[in-house]
Amino acid sequence: MDSADHLSRSIDLAVAAIKGASLARYDDPSPCSDYSVREVVNHLAFGFLLAHRSATRQAWDSSWTAADRTPYLQGRPESEWAQACVEEATAAAQAWAAPSAWEGESQMGGSPMPAAMIGSIMTSEFVVHAWDLAVATGQPIHVPSGLDQVVLDGVEAMAPMGRDGGWFGAEVTVAADAPVFERALAASGRDQRWTPPAPAG
Repeated sequence: MDSADHLSRSIDLAVAAIKGASLARYDDPSPCSDYSVREVVNHLAFGFLLAHRSATRQAWDSSWTAADRTPYLQGRPESEWAQACVEEATAAAQAWAAPSAWEGESQMGGSPMPAAMIGSIMTSEFVVHAWDLAVATGQPIHVPSGLDQVVLDGVEAMAPMGRDGGWFGAEVTVAADAPVFERALAASGRDQRWTPPAPAG
């Protein structure tokens, strides 16, 4: 399985988690720092757009910020978010299926870097946030063998930058022989044992 296949499978996991998240859970907390379920969905939506534009070498609009709704979700009722995400995720996966997408340099949110590095980062991002969304909404998630190692490698590569930037928490301690994906979550500052807090009262 090559890098494009890994990225495609990571997108599939993220899309499945979005489609499986009930709108009734959108206000619920998630393992992703202070993000609610709604905000994780929006973050993944931005990820699909970012991945699509990086693969096709389209310039990132500097007016787009994570504090807003993803452009293609703006004005849409939340009942349409999942389908809108499916459409953009499909376009991103198709764009990265082209070998040329992985060659040379591209941009990630306006920052130039090797295209292959962007693909690796996005693969890890999609899987980790798929896990965030799945566990926050009571969905099962299985990261297949092979993809789990790709995610661990990607998380470990960007963890120092992530912690410096505040988008990764402190590394969680796990056993050296813990499952590969559990180690990836720990490196990203997540605890495999996370569960939603009990309702107040």
